[in-house]
Amino acid sequence: MNTVKDLNKWANAHTYITLDLLRIALGVFLFMKGISFITNIQYLSDLISPIDKIGGGMFLIHYIAPAHMVGGIMIAFGLLTRWAIIAQLPILIAAIVVNFMGEMHQQNLLLAFIVLVVCVFFLFYGSGKHSADYYFKMQK
Repeated sequence: MNTVKDLNKWANAHTYITLDLLRIALGVFLFMKGISFITNIQYLSDLISPIDKIGGGMFLIHYIAPAHMVGGIMIAFGLLTRWAIIAQLPILIAAIVVNFMGEMHQQNLLLAFIVLVVCVFFLFYGSGKHSADYYFKMQK
């Protein structure tokens, strides 16, 4: 627990508006990706087809889109950012793995890798000073 507090103190001391804008852009991107998956469910089904042989394909379809939408909103507002990112990590890792198991889509691989790197950064950095987490912490 002290590690998280130390990371929050460091992040609040070294906060920059560009990092907050990056966090908001990540959240909006994930939200829009979730909307895209909801509106085109066949595309999502085709994306997860290489790992559908393992089982749980319907579970994945019902997990990925809502996790992106809810997680994207939470990340954009900076509310429970680390928890929202933890929910995104299995999806992003699977997106990278699926590219190697099925047909290689270099754009999807690059996009998933960049989003994964940004998510890992915010997993350690946290939500920053301009966030709902910081606002609610200061209300005590």
